[in-house]
Amino acid sequence: MKYPCLIEMTVILSFYYLWRHIASNGRRYVGIAFAFMFFMSSCSFSFAVFTRQTSFINTQEPYSAIIENSDIELAIEKEATPSADMLLASKNVINEYDDMEAIENADFYTLDDILEETDYEATEEEAPVVEEIAVKTVYEMKFDSSDWKLILVNKQHPIPDDYSFNLGIIKGNMQCDERIIADLLAMMQAAKDDGINLEVCSPYRTDGRQEWLFDKKIKNYMGQGYSYMEAYKTASQIVTIPGSSEHQIGIAFDIYSDTYKRLDEAFEDTEAGKWLAAHSYEYGFVLRYPEGKEYITSIEYEPWHFRYVGRDAAAVMHREDLCLEEFWDKYL
Repeated sequence: MKYPCLIEMTVILSFYYLWRHIASNGRRYVGIAFAFMFFMSSCSFSFAVFTRQTSFINTQEPYSAIIENSDIELAIEKEATPSADMLLASKNVINEYDDMEAIENADFYTLDDILEETDYEATEEEAPVVEEIAVKTVYEMKFDSSDWKLILVNKQHPIPDDYSFNLGIIKGNMQCDERIIADLLAMMQAAKDDGINLEVCSPYRTDGRQEWLFDKKIKNYMGQGYSYMEAYKTASQIVTIPGSSEHQIGIAFDIYSDTYKRLDEAFEDTEAGKWLAAHSYEYGFVLRYPEGKEYITSIEYEPWHFRYVGRDAAAVMHREDLCLEEFWDKYL
């Protein structure tokens, strides 16, 4: 009985001294826990990862539940008709920044506008062979994490310091990564052949432009009574944090049509929105921030925001209903 009694006394004394230590230092531990919880709940960088997580995909509450349980309400315009102070007289465009200066400084072009200054023609050779893409299996497709088309850029993965690319001119001051222009125009031509005139805006943005947009959004929310941390967190769910925006490397676009010039959720119900949802992958583009994936992307649903990933990856993401983070988790 000597050893069982010794073990029992050791366990009892361990719990006793542990309890005494916690009781005498309770305030200290409560303070540390409170500070940690406040930091993690307020920091936008932890929004999509502040839970038990094994990869890019986590087990936290759905995005809608998080917002419902939060004391911060997203100030997102969802009305069917634009407010008077957000109308652009000449083209009646409203974008996600809710800012007249941003709208007035934005360029937006149709395919005809672009072709006025280029020699591009959508030839049969440039058009994608959709049937061949559809029958490929994932085993026949080779994906590499170093492929520029698949670069993962988000809050947790900012643009690498050594990332480089060449800008090509779409029209006027509008630029993007020159490697995606052919597929972009091929997609716009295909939409036009189906009676839909797509318009692109806000492709490549300079670092300064992204910082200005983000700071402007923060100031707008603070003007509504938000604290800085609340404004920062809310703004980061609508305008991507500078240094982590795909616009800054010229591979993302905001797209609408000549009949619907608003960047809002209602775009998904337009003919242009439906066409893009059904066909954009055929040209290497994917809806970057899909509905229902907000808890993964940390960005609200944007049916107008499309990102280039290449035709093979886009086909897989479309077929399996994956966002880019999920694609990385599964294939890279």
